[in-house]
Amino acid sequence: MNEAALIQKIRKYLATVPECFFWKEHGGQYGTAGIPDIIVCHKGRFIALEAKVGRNTPTKLQAATIDKIRQAGGTAAVVYSVEDVRSVISETEA
Repeated sequence: MNEAALIQKIRKYLATVPECFFWKEHGGQYGTAGIPDIIVCHKGRFIALEAKVGRNTPTKLQAATIDKIRQAGGTAAVVYSVEDVRSVISETEA
């Protein structure tokens, strides 16, 4: 599976989560470099998800952005599966 397919599965799952608003951040010349793939607001909580497959890891810029989100009080995670996303959502509810 490639990252695009994983992102599609994550979006499909998030569409079933109550009280959840999300969007896919698009890169390119009009996007902001380093912003995680999917931005979520779930029950008033800010969550950023960087999707990766296999042994892929975030770039230095992505990792720095994830750290900044966490420092600001948001939740940011690198996810490799829909199950990872479920865990992140569950942890933010606790």
